[in-house]
Amino acid sequence: MEDVKNKILPVEEVDENEQIAIRKEKLDTMRANGFDPFQEVKFEKTADAKDILGDYAKYDCQKVKMAGRIMSKRIMGKASFSHIYDGTASMQLYFRIDGLPEGKYDEYKKLDIGDIIGFEGEVFTTHKGEISVKVSDYILLSKSLRPLPEKYHGLTNQDLRYRQRYVDLIVNPEVKDTFIKRSQIITSIREFLNDKGYIEVDTPILNTILGGANARPFITHHNTLDIDMYLRIAPELYLKRLIVGGFLKVYEMGRLFRNEGMDTKHNPEFTTIELYEAYADYNDMMDITEDLYKYCADKVLGTRTLTYQGETIELDGKWKRVTMADLVKEHTGIDFYADTMEEIIAKAKEIDVYLEKDVTWGNAMYTIFDQKIEEQLVQPTFVIDYPVEVSPLAKRKKSDPRLTERFEFFITAREMGNAFSELNDPLDQKGRFEDQVKAREKGDDEAQMMDEDYVTALEYGLPPTGGLGIGIDRMIMLFTDAPSIRDVLLFPTMKPLK
Repeated sequence: MEDVKNKILPVEEVDENEQIAIRKEKLDTMRANGFDPFQEVKFEKTADAKDILGDYAKYDCQKVKMAGRIMSKRIMGKASFSHIYDGTASMQLYFRIDGLPEGKYDEYKKLDIGDIIGFEGEVFTTHKGEISVKVSDYILLSKSLRPLPEKYHGLTNQDLRYRQRYVDLIVNPEVKDTFIKRSQIITSIREFLNDKGYIEVDTPILNTILGGANARPFITHHNTLDIDMYLRIAPELYLKRLIVGGFLKVYEMGRLFRNEGMDTKHNPEFTTIELYEAYADYNDMMDITEDLYKYCADKVLGTRTLTYQGETIELDGKWKRVTMADLVKEHTGIDFYADTMEEIIAKAKEIDVYLEKDVTWGNAMYTIFDQKIEEQLVQPTFVIDYPVEVSPLAKRKKSDPRLTERFEFFITAREMGNAFSELNDPLDQKGRFEDQVKAREKGDDEAQMMDEDYVTALEYGLPPTGGLGIGIDRMIMLFTDAPSIRDVLLFPTMKPLK
């Protein structure tokens, strides 16, 4: 019977458990012969595949030392070819029995797809024009005990790709580009704000009081203090305390946690940035938002015209700024400044938006906008002047106290960020907290709690302040044409397999 341990078999010919057993036998044999690949601690490299492929003239006929994962093998008697992926690019290797130390060629033939090797050799071009390395020696740096997904199909199961991102990155190396862009976008955001004089700060992730947004929290327990605590849903109230304390411009980028639904736009933990500037308002925050997006597009993509899921998105030029009331009137014909509440409720019903008889003017407007308008905002749009009922931390408009100086901005029919002229009246703020507490007592587990210390901070005096929060993950989705938030998170939250 043929010895399968020395034969490169397609995945379909041997099941995974048998392949794992074969690979473990190979490892046992190596160790019995005095070699353990997991004991190698370092390998000095002199070149990367991307550099060689990008500047062949520099490396032609030069000796190099490289390392990478074996992705293919083609055994041809006394000479063989492999491809390795070294984290930068894929490159062909050429092995000859008379070009390696004695016995090394036979050992090479026993290596498996997925093994990580360090090697040295001379750069050359094959007769078919492929840039390659003629290997003169190699060492096994790490033994792969599990087979990679079958070469020609890769890892295509989307759920498995999210669960085993490490395998996804090996067999679908283009995925790495998304996360390189993620890093570049985050770096660009910091550059932009630092250049404008903003100071990056850190605030608590474990909170004793739920606040800064309306959301359902994750609850944990601190054993020493014997109290329940909350993973933060927003850093807002801490950052505004810093403005009270004399900082003029601050920002924080980091994870937030919300115990809510999961879909293509929502993950329980996600990355945002919040920034606050003294003596500014929500108009300034609109300018910063536009400029930030354009700066990141220029730096990372080199263009302000993006394609997202087949739709062309234009970031250049002045973004549309329109009130919520005007948008509702434009798309539904309901006029919140002319129609009575009875007329508003009746007209809403005609478009399949059902409002309670005792609904407030502001809640009615927001409900209609949320259900009928948001899905139509594909190009960058600032929706301004939100009702006070849904904006407990925003300053009221002088011209209409039913509204606040708040905006959300939308791109690709999804909310990308939120901003206010911050409420700095401690009496008004306390009253709105009390309204939130009442809503919480009636069963709204997303309503905010009373934060007496924050009210105390406002009593010392918060200058007029503009504040802005942007969902970084959604921004990265837009810039990388990713259909799901899970595509831009290296390790998204997944339900455990039973």
